[in-house]
Amino acid sequence: MIAYHREGSGPPLVLLHGVGLSWQIWRPVIGALARDFDVIACDSPGFGRSEPLAPDVAPTIPAYAERFAAFFAEIGIERPHVAGNSMGGAIGLELARHGVVRSVCAISPAGFWTPAERAFCQRSLGSLASFPHALRPALLALAGTRAGRVALFWQTFGRPALMPADEPARILRNAWASPALTPALDAFSAYAFDAAEQLDASAPVTIGWGVHDRLLPYRTQAPRARALLPRARHLALGAGHVPVFDDPAAVAELICSAAA
Repeated sequence: MIAYHREGSGPPLVLLHGVGLSWQIWRPVIGALARDFDVIACDSPGFGRSEPLAPDVAPTIPAYAERFAAFFAEIGIERPHVAGNSMGGAIGLELARHGVVRSVCAISPAGFWTPAERAFCQRSLGSLASFPHALRPALLALAGTRAGRVALFWQTFGRPALMPADEPARILRNAWASPALTPALDAFSAYAFDAAEQLDASAPVTIGWGVHDRLLPYRTQAPRARALLPRARHLALGAGHVPVFDDPAAVAELICSAAA
């Protein structure tokens, strides 16, 4: 079962979050998107309230794409627009290989890394998963302060101080409760975007990258995306890796323009 929040009317638009997060990360932009789209913001399997993938299925990005392709049929939507961030952006690009999406907007997508950059991402996010249980209450208290938000989330959010005061604790609790967090991070080792198998040409692709992305750095990874996806539209955002709190209006405009 994939848990999701649905709001609005119009063509279907599926929102896919990054590793360790949940559908709620999209709340700053859902209202704007729901004016023009039937927005379906999903919890990826093993995150939020969604069940993990089957025990014999590794939580790789291609496996997630296959599960979401089946999910579209389960809820009766055909070729939705898809927007995803980080791991969600990579899933969106893999869905375009399946020919099951109308368009893809990938924001700072995973997979355009070198092995060293991938390992840095895995270590950075893995330290959260392995944080000692006894110290977690102190970390939650720190996350409730402005200085704590900046210290804890400087890699993933361009302007952590703009996050709502209760959002950091919600993100931390959700990540710690996600059974897929560590397995999904481990599965990154088997993934890099491969342009050899072309995407569905009928589904336009937009790549947006935060220039202040400190987890999947814009300076090195965005140029690789441009080289591997020359037919896509490539845009820069004045934001971090997860841009929804940095500039929600710009993120909503990017997604709307990609779907248009």
